[in-house]
Amino acid sequence: MSMILFACVVRVRDGLPLSASTDFHLDQDFLECRKRLKALSSILTRYPNRGTAKERDLSIHFHSSGDIACMGICSSSYPAVMAFCFLDELQWEFATSCDATSVGLVSRPYAFLEFDNVIQKVKSRFNYTNCTQTKFNLERIQEELRLQPPALVKLEDAEVMNGMVNGHAEHHVETAPAYRMQPVSAVGILSLVLNIMCGALNLIRGVHLAEYSFQEDRKGIGNVIAFLLPFVACFLLCYLYLFYSSARKIKVFVLFVTVSLCNIYLYGLRNIWQILFHIAVASLSSHQILSRQVVEKQPDFGGV
Repeated sequence: MSMILFACVVRVRDGLPLSASTDFHLDQDFLECRKRLKALSSILTRYPNRGTAKERDLSIHFHSSGDIACMGICSSSYPAVMAFCFLDELQWEFATSCDATSVGLVSRPYAFLEFDNVIQKVKSRFNYTNCTQTKFNLERIQEELRLQPPALVKLEDAEVMNGMVNGHAEHHVETAPAYRMQPVSAVGILSLVLNIMCGALNLIRGVHLAEYSFQEDRKGIGNVIAFLLPFVACFLLCYLYLFYSSARKIKVFVLFVTVSLCNIYLYGLRNIWQILFHIAVASLSSHQILSRQVVEKQPDFGGV
């Protein structure tokens, strides 16, 4: 699919990342392209304001303006004029919302973390709409690219130069990306408390019913399972909210369906209001898990 996959804003003089989109394309080509983008960001002063580098089925585009540069990874089939229009709009958004003096003073990466949301919105608009509102910009960018085509950068040369700048040859070590979650919200804490309460209620009812079932009525084993499965699901929902896990959407969906079906199965042992309460808590927890964004950790470039 032809689209923008990743975008970031960096400081031109040293390549310090200021903000980036949170994208989790874990295929090897994309991860390799991310590493090469990082190498390229450290030596942007050696290139003109606009440039493009090809990496298999992906392309890296960059647009420098003043102290900052906007960089993006796109599929190779994504039109270059659209990519540079996207970067131009991103640069304008950053310049209007972030103080230029602060850019020069920051020493830690991702100091403008809140700008991630803007990157995602602009990227989504360019990926999933016809961008009719950017028609004028497209014509302007197209004319600028015709008069001054972007520099064609060889990523291998960029990596060699980056190694020379750092005083050593560049060594690439394949590492899996690490992630951290955004801070928990008040509603998120509420969902955790309600989940723990629902889990405890399910466990207590399940244990009591198990004692009776094993002694008197073995046909009630299904009810025991219908209590204990939501108990496990509640605490797994707490875990998914607190910690990053791959395939979160699928896991949350399975857990929500488990809680819902088990509570519906228990109709008779629970009244309709109790069932709706447990399903509502699972729904709230699911929403909090999926709305809590993940931020990709990056190496600290000398920050304390």
